Amino acid sequence: MDVNGKIYKDFLSRIERFKVQNGPDKNKKQHLKGKLHARERIALLFDKNSFEELDAFVTSATPDTGFGKIDEAFGDGVVIGHGRVNGRLVYVYSQDFTVMGGSLGAVHARKIMKVQELALRVGAPIIGLIDSGGARIQEGVASLAGYTSIFHNNIRSSGVIPQISVILGPAAGGAVYSPALTDFVFMTKKTSYMFLTGPDVVKEVLNEVVTFDELGGAETHARKSGVANFIYEDEENTILGVKKLLSFFPSNNLENPPYIEPSSKKEKDVDKLRLIVPDDPNKPYDVKKVIELIIDQDSFFEASELFAPNIVTGFARLNGKAIGIVANQPKILAGVIDINSSNKAARFVRFCDAFNIPLLVLEDVPGFLPGLNQEHNGIIKHGAKLLFAFSEATVPKITVILRKAYGGAFCVMNSKNIGGDYNFAWPTAEIAVMGPEGAVSILYRKEIQSTEDPKKLKMEFAAKYRHEVANPYIADEKGYIDEVIDPADTRKKLIIAFETLENKHVDQPERKHGNIPL
Repeated sequence: MDVNGKIYKDFLSRIERFKVQNGPDKNKKQHLKGKLHARERIALLFDKNSFEELDAFVTSATPDTGFGKIDEAFGDGVVIGHGRVNGRLVYVYSQDFTVMGGSLGAVHARKIMKVQELALRVGAPIIGLIDSGGARIQEGVASLAGYTSIFHNNIRSSGVIPQISVILGPAAGGAVYSPALTDFVFMTKKTSYMFLTGPDVVKEVLNEVVTFDELGGAETHARKSGVANFIYEDEENTILGVKKLLSFFPSNNLENPPYIEPSSKKEKDVDKLRLIVPDDPNKPYDVKKVIELIIDQDSFFEASELFAPNIVTGFARLNGKAIGIVANQPKILAGVIDINSSNKAARFVRFCDAFNIPLLVLEDVPGFLPGLNQEHNGIIKHGAKLLFAFSEATVPKITVILRKAYGGAFCVMNSKNIGGDYNFAWPTAEIAVMGPEGAVSILYRKEIQSTEDPKKLKMEFAAKYRHEVANPYIADEKGYIDEVIDPADTRKKLIIAFETLENKHVDQPERKHGNIPL
């Protein structure tokens, strides 16, 4: 008998069993739920024929626990490996809901930990494609220990390699903490949800009836909690979004973001920038129109668009180079800073700083949102997070004051005295302790109250204050900003300014870490 022939036959037989296990029936089960199979997701994510699977043939460590037999399928419910996304190395784990609901046991966890550690070791991004019923109940504490080790690896990798979580089904209980620890979270409408305690528990404990979507669906986390940064209608578009996001990132914290040649050589109609800010200082406008006229054509990729929309965060390209943008949005709540916008922007700034992505700040902010609710819920502490984030960041940071820059909000939005490298202002800028109307109400209270026409006198005093105190030329002459610029020159000025900052270096005090006001 040909021994070698038998060995090879056994080898082929094992591969055949693997193929049968992952046959078309598994795909159909997912398709009926409006979802893709774990391997279909991987095929969409990676460049063609670039994916290399690891640990494909492992099986559960404890097939029979006495509390129900565990599926001994190859892979133990998760596919791991590495491949190329637009030519760049990326690691992945993709949970397979068709194997025990994608539940996490000891072996399943070890596979995820393995790919996490490899990604960290070689300095490559890692993506988690999550579709899991949670901890495998039959394996008890082994499942909990597995989750804990995954969380620990998330934290070790934070700020070293980009980590992205893509929720493509359920993520419940402890399973939600790994996504929460990663840099960005994607969700799909109607088929993905995240929560710590499900609808049944909510009903039992609080006697409240809620649906899965109401409690933890994509819309809920994109609009209300801010847990989801991006949501899409289906999985195909979600994965395309992940690939686009990756294009702005370096592979690790020691590299710079990749340069991409601008797709359009057509000159922008930058003269339109002179017309966007209204003559009436209290009239709203859309700051995204400013962004689009400054950046490379069609390069803006907004993050957390639906959450705290009074501040805009996102990635873009300026002359082919990746930047992060933080902009007050005057058309929503007049662009004020509140608790949610502070948290949203602070986390975005810290990500950009960790991965060497320069920051552009477009400022039009009348102040912090007043009120009992904001004060009692800690706007002081939360606003300080944004202040801390900008001040701590050492990447190139440039601010352009478009219109209002009042009080503490002026200080927080990357002012020169917290480390802004270049601070420009448009002629429409108003820089002051507070708005003219509020200022004169304090400074000229007696005069206004004693006149026959207080409204008219207040308007006259406000105009005088705006002209003599709040106008940007005073800040320019005193050195608190670098230059008042023609709005039409903004793109050109920013390209030159960021080029001068390419070799920026900041010496930091020796310390373990700062204590951000969490």
